[in-house]
Amino acid sequence: MKNKNLFFILTIAGASAFFSCNSQSQKPPVTKVVVDSSAAVAVNTLPKEEYDRYHNTAKHFFDSLLKDINGSYLVAKDGQVVLERYVGFMDPQRKKDSITSTSAFHLASVSKTFTAMATLKLWQDGRLRLEDDLTKYFPNFPYPGVTVKMLLTHRSGLPNYVHYLESYHWDKRKLVTNLDVLSTLYTMHPPLQFATGKHFAYCNTNYALLALIIEKVSNMKYADFLSTTFFKPLQMNDTYVYNISDSITAMPSFEYNNRRFPIEFLDLVYGDKNIYSTVRDMLKWDQALYAGKFFQQATLDSAFSPYSFEKNGKRNYGLGWRMTFMDNGKKLLYHNGWWHGNNTAFIRLIDEHATIIVLGNKFNKRIYQSKKLADMFGDYQQHGDFEEEGNP
Repeated sequence: MKNKNLFFILTIAGASAFFSCNSQSQKPPVTKVVVDSSAAVAVNTLPKEEYDRYHNTAKHFFDSLLKDINGSYLVAKDGQVVLERYVGFMDPQRKKDSITSTSAFHLASVSKTFTAMATLKLWQDGRLRLEDDLTKYFPNFPYPGVTVKMLLTHRSGLPNYVHYLESYHWDKRKLVTNLDVLSTLYTMHPPLQFATGKHFAYCNTNYALLALIIEKVSNMKYADFLSTTFFKPLQMNDTYVYNISDSITAMPSFEYNNRRFPIEFLDLVYGDKNIYSTVRDMLKWDQALYAGKFFQQATLDSAFSPYSFEKNGKRNYGLGWRMTFMDNGKKLLYHNGWWHGNNTAFIRLIDEHATIIVLGNKFNKRIYQSKKLADMFGDYQQHGDFEEEGNP
């Protein structure tokens, strides 16, 4: 018997199309290039009936939800791709350079998952403690009592550099660096958002500082540490940390009306953002986040546990991960991203070993509704629930 959530998905997508074994892709608009590569990615290990069910359901779901996407998406079960599509252009304004499997998108805040897990790798290896006070890494840090763990869980109370730099009249002709974020906490000393450790508030400053801590502990540049620790071993060949030298080749982002976002003064800060990747590389990252790859189960359990309980509700935040808890005991693990015209969603269903990844470079809030597809794999009760990046 099909559960009610699967029925809901099929109702949206068109139940009759679901049962067609030979359903054909709709003809794409002439202004877009659509590539469906799912059949060429991996040898099928799922039973054909199961594979077809996931493929057809996901296809019709996304055909309805993201018919106007400029980007890519991938759905996988047990590491096997069941749907993979590339739609549109790297430059939709000029309809130039079709998006392909090697087109790397700005992950925006999905980058935080890498920063968090890099920090936890150093913790697992005994090179730092989560309870370390920031004064250990930044002498005379002007906000006493802030710990590494508070940065990871967004419980530091620190002011958000995205907001205070503008309020304190930063010269926007100068591109901000991570060291600038740190130094302005000393020189500008904007007030805390709340007493340190008292509750959750999503704040990009936390992850800009974590990137600096990674550099201090590892004695490597953040980009080099991630490349050496994760990207190269996983053969994530199209994944990198952005710097200004990449500005000519990196994929730009666009507003919904195709207006291109220029480079702005906040665009060099990393840790909270600025990792570029593809859906295929992100699937490799997903598969690495199971015990026995880079992390012990205890480390993963710490990362994927909630830490904020001041408000009753189903949503919470772990060590670099958003999560939603269902009344039936299911846990949805994910992170969204939003920076300029980039919208991203990285959804992990660890009970089912299933993954949903959506990357776009033309502003599209509907990407966040991709969580609804979780109901295809289990009773995640997502058909009436989605959120945008930055919400609790």
